[in-house]
Amino acid sequence: MDNNVSESLPERTFQYQSSLPPLPVPPLEKSLSKYLDAVQPFASEEEFKATVDIVRTFQEGVGKELHQKLLQRAKTKKNWLEEWWLDAGYLEVRIPTQLNMNIGGPGPYLEHWWPPEEGTQLQRASISTWHILQYWNLIRTERLNPQKSGKIPLDMDQFRMLFSTCKVPGVEQDTIRNYFKTEREGPCPSHLVVMCRGRIFTFDAVCDGQILSAPELLRQLSYVKECCDGEPEGDGVAALTSEERTRWALAREHLINIDPHNDTILETIQSSLFVISLDEAKPYSTPENYTNLTMEVLTGNPTIRWGDKSYNSISFADGTFGSNSDHAPYDGMVLVSMNWYLDQQIKVAEGKWRGSDAVRSVPRPEELVFTVNEEILRDINHAKRQYLESTQDLQMVCYAFTAFGKAAIKQKKLHPDTFVQLAKQLAYHKMHKRPGSCYETATTRTFYHGRTETMRPCTQESVNWCKAMMDPTCDVDAKRKAMLLAALKHKTLMAEAEKGGGFDRHLFGLYLIAKEEGRPIPDLFVDPLYAKSGGGGNFVLSTSLVGYTTILGAVAPMVHHGYGFFYRIRDDRIVVSISAWKSCRETDAASLFNNFSSSLHEMLVLATTSQL
Repeated sequence: MDNNVSESLPERTFQYQSSLPPLPVPPLEKSLSKYLDAVQPFASEEEFKATVDIVRTFQEGVGKELHQKLLQRAKTKKNWLEEWWLDAGYLEVRIPTQLNMNIGGPGPYLEHWWPPEEGTQLQRASISTWHILQYWNLIRTERLNPQKSGKIPLDMDQFRMLFSTCKVPGVEQDTIRNYFKTEREGPCPSHLVVMCRGRIFTFDAVCDGQILSAPELLRQLSYVKECCDGEPEGDGVAALTSEERTRWALAREHLINIDPHNDTILETIQSSLFVISLDEAKPYSTPENYTNLTMEVLTGNPTIRWGDKSYNSISFADGTFGSNSDHAPYDGMVLVSMNWYLDQQIKVAEGKWRGSDAVRSVPRPEELVFTVNEEILRDINHAKRQYLESTQDLQMVCYAFTAFGKAAIKQKKLHPDTFVQLAKQLAYHKMHKRPGSCYETATTRTFYHGRTETMRPCTQESVNWCKAMMDPTCDVDAKRKAMLLAALKHKTLMAEAEKGGGFDRHLFGLYLIAKEEGRPIPDLFVDPLYAKSGGGGNFVLSTSLVGYTTILGAVAPMVHHGYGFFYRIRDDRIVVSISAWKSCRETDAASLFNNFSSSLHEMLVLATTSQL
């Protein structure tokens, strides 16, 4: 076959999977020297000297051995990190994952055809569900275009985890069950689960080989709503998914012991394409202020979402939308891709259904009723109380900064992501008078089954710049020079991390080998500076650029005295979601946003004068 013919064939979603390069292991010296560089901003001279000694000892001794073993592992696995990351990063975690790990996000449709409006919930939910089913079909038939970075294909494996996927709790460690198959691989589940007022229903999204139309979906959703309206609430078994993991695992075992039919229901929920949550809340939001919607998505009614499901599509009573997803099976970009597709489709159709109004006689939704006893009802109550207490501690703001956006930043020859990251660090510095350890997500999807690497934006260069900005004796020229140095460093570190040249996952691998072999934990990981600089999941600022689209996500902070800081950058605005814990006296999400806004203005002025 000549080239022209092959080029005209559409690319299949997973066609590059087998040719993706394996995840590399960086040289030990390089990772350790980067690590030293990263801890320096948090250390006094004495502390830094002590850490340099610890690192040298590690590099010449136990670190060398562990590194050799890691290289051995990398020879037998195309991705040496994958299993470890899933287990230690997600599945062994015992704290309630629904609030602490799940990703939530507001639907952007209120910015165009679907502003908050009563009486539109089911109509809109049926249209949005239809579009989500089209996306499922694109992946199932492998017609979703493989994503690329320039011309380099990105790993698409995570897209298999978006539908028919669920985490199942275990007493010591959870597991992920994935029921999705492409059409070529064979049949796979095609039913949906709908949750409403503490009750659970299911119906098939496909009838005679055809995906249900929006009017058909509307009839199914209306049936569910009519069953629930004016009736007492159901038992709310779903609330158990918001519980501490081991407690939920034991309650789940108990559920199955009461009645084997409960196991069948659990299996139906786990294998369903996704969950539609019909929520009675009305979290009024606007394009400039998404706070209510974002908060409701992360902390709303636990009886109508399945916290372990890879996708809960939440439809609110005022016709607005959001989603809540388990983070274990995939990273945020999968959701962003799908929701950006939805946003464009809804926009093109002006929020209306453009197809036929004919409705086939489709079997009615079936209610899934768990057999419960006193003990399970007590477990459900405990879960709800625990959830309410912890969600009431979350502070969340989600605002648009509308003075300028990507266009103005690029005009000044600066990288928009770097610009936002520096503004955020200056904002933190102004509030807390010290540097904050910071995590920014870097993607490693150019490698086989690659997920993420840590990029640490709090560098010595950025700290020097923050100090210069807050020093009244420092002149504009010096501030500008310091800013450009900090920006260059950020850009360099990000590029290295995306090429597999970060150091956090590498050190994490060395730590796990020591742990697996029952060795004592190396001093490197016990050194106070390790945690102080963010190591071991101790980052004060947990941040991520969600992208340059209309889709935004939000997460809870990683640590008690920390912040979650997610942002999206448009030509004319920067939209940010910031979370903090109310019980921490020193943090405040609203203040961080205000300081962030003033920092953005200061930086633009600094960049403007540099052209003169």
